[in-house]
Amino acid sequence: MATDAGAAPGVQVCSLKVDTPQLIAPGNTYKIVRFPFGAAEPTDGFGMHQAVQPDGYVVGDWATDDRSGLIWPSKAGWGHLHALIQWEAAGGTGGYTELRDQYVRDPLALTPHPDDTTATEHRTPTPGGQYYVKNHGIFVTPGTPLALRVTHNDANPRLLTLAEFKLVIHDAA
Repeated sequence: MATDAGAAPGVQVCSLKVDTPQLIAPGNTYKIVRFPFGAAEPTDGFGMHQAVQPDGYVVGDWATDDRSGLIWPSKAGWGHLHALIQWEAAGGTGGYTELRDQYVRDPLALTPHPDDTTATEHRTPTPGGQYYVKNHGIFVTPGTPLALRVTHNDANPRLLTLAEFKLVIHDAA
């Protein structure tokens, strides 16, 4: 896979973080983790996470719009995805027995090839806090956004208390 003509050479990084808790409803449907824009995000020097998105859509409120969870790759290449996921403790009766997370290409069906999931993990809770880190590599292209999605099987909604989502794009030959 060749790099895009005119793209800056070298590694390009987008690093997102949110510590505003997000209430995640239980069930089999994965939810996109949402991230704030601008000064609230750690690093986006290549414009991969902007309120005005490459297709012209404008995100008004990051906390309520799933599009705030999208990273739009700035160039084609080998993408290394990183995530940090922290959940509140499970409830008593009916508490979760499984936490799920995955990366997904085009989770909102904005391209002809939507909802291509990868690195899906189903985890059983451990004593204490539920803190996970995941890494995965995939080929990425501009115009096909990426997201981090989560869900759980608790009887009640649970808080995702902290999340990070990062894309590092390396040139690929």
